[in-house]
Amino acid sequence: MKKLLLLLAAALLFANMSMAQGRKAVDYSTDIAMFLPAAVGAGLSLYKGDYEGLVELGKTVAISTAVTYILKYSVKKSRPDGSGFDAFPSNHNNFAFAGATFLMRRYGWKWGVPAYIVGGYVAWGRIYAGKHDIWDVLAGAAIGVGSGLLFTTPFAKKHNVTLAPTITSEGGCGVYFSMSL
Repeated sequence: MKKLLLLLAAALLFANMSMAQGRKAVDYSTDIAMFLPAAVGAGLSLYKGDYEGLVELGKTVAISTAVTYILKYSVKKSRPDGSGFDAFPSNHNNFAFAGATFLMRRYGWKWGVPAYIVGGYVAWGRIYAGKHDIWDVLAGAAIGVGSGLLFTTPFAKKHNVTLAPTITSEGGCGVYFSMSL
């Protein structure tokens, strides 16, 4: 219970500091907060000696980030503040919600709920800072949640999910993915 309260207190501290400082501080705080759920997931996995969980977290974050960046550079949507053409989807939300979903699926609601609160702060903060609109943050969150559901036990074991790098006979690279229904 103390760990739960510490994670929640950290999220609230970011929120209070950020609202007092303005949009630039919110932008900066979301740059940090986006990593909290995954960092807590990695630390918890190491603390528990749960190396299988650590691998699942790695797959979750790696695949969701790859999907996000493929979409960012394919869609080329302008940011609300005009600072670039890589708004869709939000990688901050992808990362925060991938970590939160991992924590919820692997270690339960006591870890997942505070992590989702942090993810909610990141989503709000990205909109407030003018970096994204609602569709950007929803898409990023959906990619993170989807990846977490796909690669975190029990789904991955139940459906025999396999993911591996591959090279084609023509010399191209890619990712091999399979699962049983």
